[in-house]
Amino acid sequence: MNHQRSAPVGFGRILRRVLVGALLVALLVGGGTAIRVWQVARTDDRRPVDMVVVLGAAQYHGEPSDVLRARLEQALDLYRAGLTQHIVTVGGRQSGDVYTEAQAGREWLVEHGVPEQRVLDVDTGSDTLGSISAVARLAGAHGWDSTLIVSDPWHSLRARTMAGDFGLDAWASPTRSGPVVQTRAAQSYYIGRETAALLYYRLTHSSAEAMFVGS
Repeated sequence: MNHQRSAPVGFGRILRRVLVGALLVALLVGGGTAIRVWQVARTDDRRPVDMVVVLGAAQYHGEPSDVLRARLEQALDLYRAGLTQHIVTVGGRQSGDVYTEAQAGREWLVEHGVPEQRVLDVDTGSDTLGSISAVARLAGAHGWDSTLIVSDPWHSLRARTMAGDFGLDAWASPTRSGPVVQTRAAQSYYIGRETAALLYYRLTHSSAEAMFVGS
């Protein structure tokens, strides 16, 4: 009788240990990923590259939003520093828009002194994965293999990771201005969001943008 009672107790103890172990692993993986998101966000790996890629953000009738303008200003700074001869703007259009995000970015850069032939617009991609895929095809067509990814700080690790998975030598040069870096609350929110999105991508190699409205 004692042996019969001890079996369920032993199984329950093992199950609890397995669950606690799984929880600890999940916390370690999630915490480690969040730290990497934060570290890359704080690092500007600027260096000479074949192209600087400006990931898309909202535009309004051809006028870049504050988020997109911050990214364009960063790319312009890299170009003026002589780190690239080519800037690639990326992003499609929302329903009803006349301009794509890529077109709005290209026009802004040309207006601020970058020669037209130095700016290429990739008018496709409604999420990061689609945008990076399109950029990789463009890079292959031109024989380019190195890039600086310009995006918001917290988005940089995921974008850089995707670019590397498409065979590009990719580094990040995050923005240092714009709405997403102005408050601690915004920073905490985006670090948490990007941690979840990066873990999802690493598990599925699929876009996580559907998880978040406006990603």
